[in-house]
Amino acid sequence: MDPDRIPASFPAPSYRGNQREALDAIRDAFAAGNDAVLVRAPTGSGKSLLARAIAGAARTPEEAEPAEATGAYYTTPQVSQLDDVAADDLLSDLNVIRGKRNYTCILPDETTTPVDRAPCVRESGYDCSVKHRCPYYADRAIASNRAIAAMTLAYFMQTAGSEVFGKRDVVVVDEAHGLSEWAEMYATVDLRPRTVPVWEDVGVPDVSSADNPMDRTARFAETLAGVCERAAEDLAASPELTAAEAARRDRLQDLRSELNWFVSDYRDPTSTTTWVVDQPDGEGTPITIKPLDPGRYLHHTVWDRGTKFALLSATILDKEAFCRGVGLDPSNVALVDVPHTFPLENRPLYDVTQGKMTYEHRDETLPKVARLLVRLLARHPDEKGIVHCHSYAIQERLADRLDDFGVSARVRSHDRERRDAALEEWQATDDPDVFLSVKMEEALDLRGDLARWQVLCKAPYLNTSDSRVARRLEEGQWAWYYRVALRTVIQAAGRVVRAPDDYGVTYLADSSLLDLFDRARSNMPDWFADAVDGMSRPDLPEFDPAAALDGTDATPGARPERRTKSTGRSGSQTQSRTASDGPSDDGADDHPLSDVWGE
Repeated sequence: MDPDRIPASFPAPSYRGNQREALDAIRDAFAAGNDAVLVRAPTGSGKSLLARAIAGAARTPEEAEPAEATGAYYTTPQVSQLDDVAADDLLSDLNVIRGKRNYTCILPDETTTPVDRAPCVRESGYDCSVKHRCPYYADRAIASNRAIAAMTLAYFMQTAGSEVFGKRDVVVVDEAHGLSEWAEMYATVDLRPRTVPVWEDVGVPDVSSADNPMDRTARFAETLAGVCERAAEDLAASPELTAAEAARRDRLQDLRSELNWFVSDYRDPTSTTTWVVDQPDGEGTPITIKPLDPGRYLHHTVWDRGTKFALLSATILDKEAFCRGVGLDPSNVALVDVPHTFPLENRPLYDVTQGKMTYEHRDETLPKVARLLVRLLARHPDEKGIVHCHSYAIQERLADRLDDFGVSARVRSHDRERRDAALEEWQATDDPDVFLSVKMEEALDLRGDLARWQVLCKAPYLNTSDSRVARRLEEGQWAWYYRVALRTVIQAAGRVVRAPDDYGVTYLADSSLLDLFDRARSNMPDWFADAVDGMSRPDLPEFDPAAALDGTDATPGARPERRTKSTGRSGSQTQSRTASDGPSDDGADDHPLSDVWGE
């Protein structure tokens, strides 16, 4: 890597805000010999442009000795972030590759078949006559042979050990604040009928009641891996498979790899990973095997993939804690802080707290929050807003209350199946509607009139019944617990203010948020602390459902047909499929990161 090339590799014709100063600081941090640089850059800093400049400093083939790595990777956990990169003309030399399921076969009679279920996957020895034109293999060939390959973090991790995507000189991870949690989720082994094709062929023991639950789990995992291997071999021996059989084979092979990784790591006396297991319902029921401190896993999937690393986010709140969580040596890591350039008056926080939204207080507080939303609708008669509900249970109860109040003509929501479509429809409408959302605190760009106000309904604490969270709290890691919640709040606060001349209001409805700010104060970036210090209670209109509908043609209780228009986008601001889900505080199948998981 040549750090001096970083400023010259900036792709935009001019700088905005503190970009030039940030590039100089990043250059100096790498020039000082650091292996990794954390770039803490708030919303609107142009992190993707900074990322491109860093990638441009990678060693070129002409400069390299035969054994030296060249080129760069750009990766992000967020599917929407990758979509934005692909659509940005300034980033056209970031060559995007996605997982096979995102491409469609071009063979006749297969034009609706994803590439991961195409004849080349189903038939042994299949010689595809159009492989050179296959969209997946074409994108893969381009990305593997160009200076900068761009992909989701999920695909990046899945290609660890790949001959196609080997080690490169520079790895840039955008939106890197949740890297430890992503690794924990990706390395989790979820065993249940839906994920284990041979579930009926094995006897699932009661591992939780064993003298050593983890040892019993490892022995069962070895047995299950053997069953998966034999079943996959039987399928692989068939000259032709149906799409369903190919899917079963692939899942068996993936599961075998997951199980073998767990057993290998668990039995390795040098591994620093702590494993925990959940099986709340005993013999014959699902088992979830979860890692803590996945540094070894990240070494295999991320740190062994590059020479130098840049990790960008607005919410890497504590350098030492972040490095510990991802397996980096803090002495070889520098932190570059990029100041915020958005005027404080354009991004105010307002205290409209109605009480605690914890489970035991929710029945009392939630009706007050619903009435608050009616008042906020009246305060913003001509402006769209978004409510971060935290869970589907809260979302549903708020929607029912607002329906009872007769203001549903201005209310939209979504379920798990239609979250992307519902979000796009709301973004497209000219109506001043409020969107009741779940897990959209990150990777959502609501610039300009897409949303002028938002509400945080609940302090986004992790679920304490999750075994990983419980284990950490048993060890006294409360600072981590508050830091993760604060990180989500700061991410959410950036959804409705996206540029220095943009403006939007964030309302805090849960009094637990104020307690969180006190407990996590030492981890706040200065620019967010300024917003907290400037927080006030606004004057709101009285509760009046008719006033809440002043910006529409509706009257209280009316339910007119929704009017939408085409966005011309393909989900660029949405989050995507889930890879694995965990429980929410309401018992829902709703992992905190699942809704932004990529391929």
